[in-house]
Amino acid sequence: MSKFKTVIWPKVILFGDSITQFSFQANGWGADIANKLARKCDVVNRGLSGYNSRWAKIILPRLISSHSSADNNNNIAAVTVFFGANDCALEDKNSQQHVPVQEYSENLKEISRLLTSSGVSADRVIFITPPPVHEAAWEKECILKGCPLNRHNSAAGQYAQACVQAAGQCGADVLDLWTLMQKDGQDYTVYLSDGLHLSVRGNQFVAQHLWGLLESRVADLPFILPYWGDVDAKDPESSLLCDQ
Repeated sequence: MSKFKTVIWPKVILFGDSITQFSFQANGWGADIANKLARKCDVVNRGLSGYNSRWAKIILPRLISSHSSADNNNNIAAVTVFFGANDCALEDKNSQQHVPVQEYSENLKEISRLLTSSGVSADRVIFITPPPVHEAAWEKECILKGCPLNRHNSAAGQYAQACVQAAGQCGADVLDLWTLMQKDGQDYTVYLSDGLHLSVRGNQFVAQHLWGLLESRVADLPFILPYWGDVDAKDPESSLLCDQ
């Protein structure tokens, strides 16, 4: 029987669609957050390209089980919930991904309830709204795939508003990308690579604003394992097998 404790890293879980799945690419917002939290926290990518909130609420219990030990889920510092970019697809153009806005709102609330029942309290949850859609650029992508334009920026805005309202009702924080990226009439197209997904600048924008919400949740997390200069070179076990 070992006499020392296993080192357990706290976790930040990024739960979402392709915008989350792609966030660990070079210059991605998830990679930026993970870099900031090195030696303090594991940032776990649970992005599922193409998924909507209907499928997300079904799959979530398989990702964060309520049967996990309380210690495991108490060790979750924060969860981001980033859906809507697929839900807001136009029903007559993309019925497979489309979710009606009222159902989307209820799905987000159900995701919050599932997290709470698994020991992740609402104050550790951050909802993220879909970003704006640049229709002209996205239409080009759609045409290349042999389909008509299947998303409108105005529809994305309705889902963003529903996300903000659901977060308020759940007691969760929210990052309203749709509004922030268009604030003061700025050119939001610079934040998008293809009209829907994020460009390098878009990733930087998300990382910066998300860190503003995350920082307070991870500020008290300790630096894990001793700084190398503090290790006793003559008796490293005394430094490295302590409870720090």
